[in-house]
Amino acid sequence: MTETPQASQVSQAPDDKAREAAVEAALGKLDLDAKARLLAGQDMWSLPELPEIGLRSLVMSDGPIGVRGTRWTADDPSVALPSPTALAATWDPELAHRAGVLLAQEARRKGVHVLLAPTVNLHRSPLGGRHFEAYSEDPYLTGRIGAGYVNGVQSGGVGTTVKHFVANDAETDRFTVDNLVSERALRELYLAPFEAIVENAHPWGIMTAYNTVNGTTMSEHRYLVNEVLRGEWGFDGYNVSDWMAARSTTGAIEGGLDVAMPGPRTVYGAPLAQAVRDGDVPEATLDGAVRNVLRLAARVGILAGAEPAVADTDLPAPVDGEALAREIAHRSFVLVRNQGALPLPEGRTVALIGAAARDARVLGGGSATVFPARVVSPLDGLTAALPEGTLTYAVGADPNTELAVADQGFALRAVCRDSAGTVLGTGSAPSGQINWMGADLPDGVTHDRLHSVELTGTFTPRDTGPHTFGIKGLGAFALTVDGTTYYDDVQTTDSDDPFISFFGDPEPRAEVPLTADTPVEVSLTYAVTFPDDAAMKSIGFSLCHQEPQRDPDELIAEAAEAARAADTAVVVVATTDRVESEGFDRTDLRLPGRQDDLVRAVAAANPNTVVVVNSGSPVELPWRDEVAAVLLSWFPGQEGGAALADVLTGDREPGGRLPTTWGALADAPVTRVTPTDGELPYTEGVFIGYRAWEKEGRSPSYPFGHGLGYTDWTYETAEAARSRADGVTVTVRVTNSGARAGREVVQVYLAPTVPDPDRPARRLAAFAGIEAGPGETVEAVLELPRRAFEIWDESANGWAFVKGSYEIQVGRSITDRRLTAPITV
Repeated sequence: MTETPQASQVSQAPDDKAREAAVEAALGKLDLDAKARLLAGQDMWSLPELPEIGLRSLVMSDGPIGVRGTRWTADDPSVALPSPTALAATWDPELAHRAGVLLAQEARRKGVHVLLAPTVNLHRSPLGGRHFEAYSEDPYLTGRIGAGYVNGVQSGGVGTTVKHFVANDAETDRFTVDNLVSERALRELYLAPFEAIVENAHPWGIMTAYNTVNGTTMSEHRYLVNEVLRGEWGFDGYNVSDWMAARSTTGAIEGGLDVAMPGPRTVYGAPLAQAVRDGDVPEATLDGAVRNVLRLAARVGILAGAEPAVADTDLPAPVDGEALAREIAHRSFVLVRNQGALPLPEGRTVALIGAAARDARVLGGGSATVFPARVVSPLDGLTAALPEGTLTYAVGADPNTELAVADQGFALRAVCRDSAGTVLGTGSAPSGQINWMGADLPDGVTHDRLHSVELTGTFTPRDTGPHTFGIKGLGAFALTVDGTTYYDDVQTTDSDDPFISFFGDPEPRAEVPLTADTPVEVSLTYAVTFPDDAAMKSIGFSLCHQEPQRDPDELIAEAAEAARAADTAVVVVATTDRVESEGFDRTDLRLPGRQDDLVRAVAAANPNTVVVVNSGSPVELPWRDEVAAVLLSWFPGQEGGAALADVLTGDREPGGRLPTTWGALADAPVTRVTPTDGELPYTEGVFIGYRAWEKEGRSPSYPFGHGLGYTDWTYETAEAARSRADGVTVTVRVTNSGARAGREVVQVYLAPTVPDPDRPARRLAAFAGIEAGPGETVEAVLELPRRAFEIWDESANGWAFVKGSYEIQVGRSITDRRLTAPITV
């Protein structure tokens, strides 16, 4: 097979003259106020329609792993794919393309024109709170997966918004932090995935970040947006702010920001029209932004007189969402250790252990949240896959050691009332969280009449004992459980984070003794208020809950006894939405609760212990050498439990390779995410991820690119030869020397022969997935482009081709390099 950087792409043709003519004709019909209005969100998720030019309202939606749509409800469920880290772990741009095709299908079904995805920031520090939502620590891998995703979505006639441009690599003080990044680090690391996607996938949108870079906020960064993104790379899509990131009218429009979201109150609209009238902004600058938005509208088919980029007759064939979610999951699972424990032998008894085996954690918290129609937990999956009577379950140590949004056992609805107590409307509540932004209200409900929102319904406990109830949010609340009102007061905060009601900590308000399997009525009523200076009207609060906390030593002892009685113990450990989420960074890499103690106790009881790690980001695994196998399942999406059963039983091979280095926090070379006096210097320069681990001479738990399977591979030969345009062609022959068919990821690293302390010792330059049956030899041809041999020369302000001798290193990971081939350029 042959691999090239564009191998998996469905290329987007340049806008034809007819579509551009339609854009210019529409622009010419708009007056100043209409043009300024078009650049301002009319609500949380859309831009206004302009009937005078036949322009329909353009609708956006969050969509890294599913398309939520414009409402935070489960009324219209979404397919939930595995997390972006999982998608990157497949090392398969074509699979990312197929994921994009599915998401475009979902978007069209929900009336969405543009997805606010993918996230292509890098894993600079393992503490990053949105680590799970980004692909990798490596810019090349990120760019390849991101390009596949973008091409897939846009092949379905739906736009993408590549985000967050740029260096939005942590959550701490994300609205105000000034990230100080050298030009070389920007070019070689943080800008590189964006550049690759612009070049190879032609995205229709970019989202600028909250943060500041080198003294200029990204929503006003003329150099990076106007000169680099548009000028150097030729990007011709729209540039939208992150939500509430636009700071000023003149600074934003001159800095290349086309759309300020959300609405209705933004720095654009009437303020922008006035700035033009006052002479502060040239109308030609405004026209350029409007032109970009109209071009997007034309591409997605909502501008009269313009042919869409993809005609209905050219749309991809329908995709089975559940089947694809399951395939991506088992292709993403990374088997990092296996001492003969997997796949599970037939007929063996299995003890499944862990709270996360029953209550699956399938996605990360924050704006990536979607509500699937169903979720298959590991317990569900293994119950269906194993013969009756061979599976037992024990809860073990629960990672949920604090209040969380009400979920398991709750059946809730939201009831909206006016000041007289009259019901205006009701809405579904997929959990205890209400998050209504702008016009996102139940049918029949309007802001001017809305006085209160009551989350009401039943709760059926699983366990007998004291249940803790809490509230997340600001304002006046009344909490009633089983007929007793436990709280009726006002919650306040000192935080200035506009999303504190969404990401903040819940307050415990009641401890109520309840009996297992006996339903009780619950109610949380919020008195609605809207600050006069709010950019938009929003309602956000949560009913939270925590189950009775049994003695963890007792739970661990029960789990160890179950393990002792089984042939194999499978322990599922996990993080929680208070550990991994948008809105905050982590402070450590430990598993929450007593899960480490649980694993050690189970391993001591049964040496044939398999641990499944259900986290979207690296966690410390201090017991890894004490167990028989370790399988990383990431946040595996709605079909994760079914996919896990496929892999554990051997029906499918774990196909993933690590897209980021896993190691202990104490050993990690780059960890800092907290600014000092508003600044966060990226003092490590170009050395993050495996580059930094190698520079510091440190050994992680599991290296970048690592991943085992159920067969063996022999690397036979590697040859390198100069190709056109100063690139290099690498030809690798690999044999499946095992007993079953499998898939291997051939990784090519480029290493200067003469070490240079200012350059990484080696870096990923190409990769290709191959498949082969037992005994079969496959040839992979990989292309290293000219850029692989370039570095950014800050003195010359440009890319410099570094001539000399290099070693092409071919292998299974950054440390497991099997073959080498010399090359001189």
